[in-house]
Amino acid sequence: MTMDYEGIRETYEKNGQGHVFTFFNQLSTVEQEEFLLQLSKVNVEDVTKIGKKAMEAHEIPGSQFEPLPEDFIGEVKENREGWYRVGLDLIRKNQVAVILMAGGQGTRLGSPDPKGCYDIGLPSHKSLFQLQAERICRLQQLAAETGKDEEVVIPWYIMTSGPTDKPTRDFFEKNNYFGLKPENVIFFEQGVIPCFSHDGKFMLEAKGKLAVAPDGNGGIYSALHREGIIRSLKERGVRYSHCYCVDNCLARVADPVFIGYCASRNTDCGIKVVPKSMPEEPVGVVARRNGKYGVVEYSEISTELAHKRHENGQLAFGAANIANHFFSTDFLERVPSFADELEYHVANKKIPYIDLQTGELVKPTKPNGVKLERFVFDVFGHSQAFSVLQVDRSDEFSPLKNGPGAGVDCPETSRADILCQAQRFIKAAGGSVLNKEIEVEISPLLSYGGENLESINGETIKKSSILNILEDIALVI
Repeated sequence: MTMDYEGIRETYEKNGQGHVFTFFNQLSTVEQEEFLLQLSKVNVEDVTKIGKKAMEAHEIPGSQFEPLPEDFIGEVKENREGWYRVGLDLIRKNQVAVILMAGGQGTRLGSPDPKGCYDIGLPSHKSLFQLQAERICRLQQLAAETGKDEEVVIPWYIMTSGPTDKPTRDFFEKNNYFGLKPENVIFFEQGVIPCFSHDGKFMLEAKGKLAVAPDGNGGIYSALHREGIIRSLKERGVRYSHCYCVDNCLARVADPVFIGYCASRNTDCGIKVVPKSMPEEPVGVVARRNGKYGVVEYSEISTELAHKRHENGQLAFGAANIANHFFSTDFLERVPSFADELEYHVANKKIPYIDLQTGELVKPTKPNGVKLERFVFDVFGHSQAFSVLQVDRSDEFSPLKNGPGAGVDCPETSRADILCQAQRFIKAAGGSVLNKEIEVEISPLLSYGGENLESINGETIKKSSILNILEDIALVI
């Protein structure tokens, strides 16, 4: 046996987790080695303490919520062009990166693949990954046009999870990285944390395997350090990163307006929001919790607070979180200095487990254990220069959460929102579409945000089409 069996077992016994060795002698030599390898990667003392602290804190009520000050939220219309120029200049100088949270699987969508591989049904059948990759390609082109001899690069760091890591890498390789250079697409894996029984014990999913779960999208910060991403950002000279979730088909990747807005305010941590559609909309909102900026989940807000309004009639708690963030590299680098202060959130779940008495696998019908996770917004309270930018929902937020036919946040709504945006781009360029039956898809390679469509001015598009290049426009008018 190559692993230190006695040392590992002693550490687990010392921290009250020795039960995980209940079936150790029933395992084959190979299984024992694999199990010891998994156990050796867990800081059992720290994780046990984390679980105990999180479950105790979960039982203590009492956060005080305050809305954001009315004048705290910036709006795009205030200075769109100025912020755009600042952001595009930073991109031109290769000082901007993109960090994508793409650990989710498409299970709820009826797909076995990573969510980013999902085809939302566009005429082009482009996946979420492809739409986002092409926006990066177009932005690099736009920035290069502003005058620079050397290549403009927006490095794309993609956080996967255990189940999605290899399929995601294979998908990109199969599709030639969607036109991006492979060395500028960097994959890294988020961490996992053991699942706990309600009495604080690690659970087994097999006789020789701990039950573990991803540590939440807030695990991104430790992963950035553990996987060498912070070092990579600094080596590349990246000052700012745009971080977002893969399931938003409208995400303006590395948005120059957002980058420019935050950078011009010397922001270390920023977020995009949209106005809540109604008081009861089930979304978290950006607010102050116990005096610190953060996100308050919809389940935490009372009906009274949800309906509270400012004097101007706007919802006091109306800045809806769309998981779209800005970080300075300096801020990301200092997260470990306050990481111990970040809480883990408790999620009571149905977790299949091995019964320690019988050795049988039990599939519970009600929550029997706890998964711990951190959220990406948990760091907001440690920002020294926090900024919030309100954007238009119809142009920037269309999450894919539910399966086909759900009617809300589903493939059909994602598809419709992309095509409706194209109609707005055409109208803004001075063009029109002959009738409502005509569907026009505008490739991000042609237009990132409505630019480059001057040839449509005064013209009418007469048939359904996919506009990939300028020459395609002449074929449909």
